[in-house]
Amino acid sequence: MKKIIVSFLAAVALVASAHADKLVIKGSDTLGAKLVPQLAEAFRAQNPGTTFEISAEGSTTGIAAIIDGTANIGMASRRAKITEISEATANNVKMSPTVVAFDGIGVIVNSNNPLSKLTMKQVEQIFTGDVTDWSAVGGKGGTISLYTRNTSSGTYSDFKEMAMSKRDYAASSQKMAGNEQIAAEVAKNPNGIGYVGIAYTKASGIKSLMLNGVTLSPGSIKAHSWPLWRPTFFYTNGAPTGLAKKFVDFTLSSAGASIISQVGFVPVKE
Repeated sequence: MKKIIVSFLAAVALVASAHADKLVIKGSDTLGAKLVPQLAEAFRAQNPGTTFEISAEGSTTGIAAIIDGTANIGMASRRAKITEISEATANNVKMSPTVVAFDGIGVIVNSNNPLSKLTMKQVEQIFTGDVTDWSAVGGKGGTISLYTRNTSSGTYSDFKEMAMSKRDYAASSQKMAGNEQIAAEVAKNPNGIGYVGIAYTKASGIKSLMLNGVTLSPGSIKAHSWPLWRPTFFYTNGAPTGLAKKFVDFTLSSAGASIISQVGFVPVKE
């Protein structure tokens, strides 16, 4: 009996150890589709035995996962809303954000679209449906096809706030699950327009437009001259601890900054 108990305790310890070396990260597609998997791969090389479960289904899902305790880190391209903070408080959860990189939302069109620039007013008119034909903004005639993120996306709400004066999207807009899906649809549609994070603006078949005379680049994001720049976040329950802290620290280290730059974002620290 004693041997059985010892064996059982050893098994429990092994499971606990394996669980302790696993990080569950949920949330933002902007961060989770490219950047975080590459950070995880590099982190794993330095910390053998670490495993990751990464789910990128939108900032709202990442914040919700911290509130309900189903993730160690919640990725978000927006700040937590007052309602989310209140829900967290009711669940004895302290929403603690760490800025991990800066992003710029690019307005993209098909690479064959002759248009090269828009004003922010024109962007608002297009995405709210006030303007529905390219000829109204100096382009070749044709009905504009709008592609947006879905409502769980932080980019969806950030774009609405920063580019549309908080107005509603046009009823004709087509909601996509992620940045890569928007880029793919715009690449297939000569009359398409959408928005993606800067890391996704180099996809084949699309181009990023100048806005208010400014070109999207790491430099214009750093200078805050790009009108659609924003911080991105890792959320944790209180200050990060344990393996989550090690991963956050790695992300903010020089090694993490190098990966952040390579993917296309702007590091917090150069």
